[in-house]
Parts: sequence; C-alpha cells; structure tokens
Amino acid sequence: MNVLSLFDGMSCGQIALNKLGIKYDNYFASEIDKYAIQVTQKNYPKTKQLGSVLDIKADDLPKIYLMFGGSPCQDLSKAKTDGEGLNGDRSNLFWEFARLLKELNPKYFLLENVVMKKEWADIISKELGVEPIEINSNLVSAQNRRRMYWTNIPNVTQPKDKGIFIKDILLYKPLQLFKDERIEATKVATKNYVKWDISNKGYYSQQDRAYYKDGKMCCVPKSQVKSKVNVIESDGIYRRLSPIEVERLQTVPDDYTSGVSDTQRYNMLGNGWTADVIVHIFKNMINLEPYKPK
Repeated sequence: MNVLSLFDGMSCGQIALNKLGIKYDNYFASEIDKYAIQVTQKNYPKTKQLGSVLDIKADDLPKIYLMFGGSPCQDLSKAKTDGEGLNGDRSNLFWEFARLLKELNPKYFLLENVVMKKEWADIISKELGVEPIEINSNLVSAQNRRRMYWTNIPNVTQPKDKGIFIKDILLYKPLQLFKDERIEATKVATKNYVKWDISNKGYYSQQDRAYYKDGKMCCVPKSQVKSKVNVIESDGIYRRLSPIEVERLQTVPDDYTSGVSDTQRYNMLGNGWTADVIVHIFKNMINLEPYKPK
C-alpha cells in the first residue's frame, strides 16, 4: 500500500498509521520546512520526501491508496475577517490537493482545515465531493482545537470523550514558573482561565492568560507557542509548558520533536495535527481492504 501525505509537516499522519498498526509499503511526503523534515526523518527514516507540492506529478508516483493533507489555512480562518479564502497566497494550495486527488484517484483521502466561512467550506465540499465533519480535539486531548475534516473513509463519527485535562499532561517538574505583581493587579477570572492586561492595552492577548489545570488548554498556536500556553501552577504563580507537554496536547509521543530547537519544536507542533483525531478517522479503514485481517 502506498500513502501520499501533502503538507506533511512533522508527519502526524504517519504517527496515526503507526499507532493503529496499519502497514504501508511507501510513505511519500510533500514538505518544505527543513526542521519538520528533519524530525520526520529522525522518527521515520524510510519516508520518501518529495519537496514542494507544486512540483509533484502524478506520473512520477505509483498507485496511491491513501492520500491526505492539511493545506495551509492562513486565509481561511473564521476569525480572520479580511482573509482571501481559497485565493490567498498560501490557502490557494488547496487546489494542488484537489489537482492531485483527481490525477491520482486514491481509494481514500482526507483533508483537514480550520473552521471557516460556509462559502469557502462549500467550495471545498463541492470540489472533493464530500461534506466535512467538525471534530474538536478536546474529545481526545487536553486541548480545544476545532477542525474540519473532509474524507471518503466511511463511518467517521464523533470520538468518545476521553476526559483528558491539562493536569493529565503535565510533567512533575515545570519547565518555567513566573509571577508578576502587575498580573495580580489586573487579572480577571473567567470560567476556563485568568487573564490580565499589564500593558494597559485595553484588550487581552492570548499570551495574557493562564488556564486552570482541571480544564482544557486553548488551541496550540502556530507561533510564539511557549508564551501562549500558560497554566496556573498555584495562586499567583504561572507555568510555561515544555515541548513534551505541548506534544501531549497534540497526542504526539514524548520527545517526538526532539533534535531541533525548542522554538522549532513548538512551531511544528502548532502547525501539526492532533494525532489521535487522525487515529480516530483512520481506524475506520482497518476492516477495509487491504487492511482487513486474513
């Protein structure tokens, strides 16, 4: 069985396949970030890197059974009111996914992206011929991460809630603790976190909050992760999450991203998938050919 992963990142799709014990002959990956490639090759040295999706030609590949990817979402986010949608500089790479889907005609496919405006989701649905299912990673992890998944893999439903909270993913020894009298002077408690405004901006940025241990973390962001995933350690004392703790938020094996700088580890985790959501989707292939046990 041959697999093609577009926008492969650190190969979370490969993590999911291996967690399920699904065997494959070749795993072809399209990725351009050198650090993500380095981490992938460390963990899965047999991965066949293809470079940019723009350079992939169907005629150069064998028959692909499973194709998947999470095309860039910078211009699609529902929170971004001025986004250009599928015409944006990065998000228009969706059309490369659609091109290769038509050219390769794999048995099964999966596309992941952010929750977006209905008009853009409808375009994707029409192009792929399937409607998406929205899944929040908080059902399988300690992180709120709403995402849309378009797939022709049958019988994909909502995962059962595993009941995982921030306290369940913390290491015994914190990476870094911090406190600030200005935080205590300006903090406001909400249901899920405390927030503060020590710069008198008049609004609360993502890095200006810390989450309760018995709750769920915010969506791991794509940049400046270390300063944006804070936890309340105790009254007036706050905790920065380590790369391993962020790996656990994304249900990635401990130290999977080691070997590059912490900054790059955080960034690729923010760009990655919650592996156990992909496990949940891919498990529906186990009783299908060629996976069905003999």
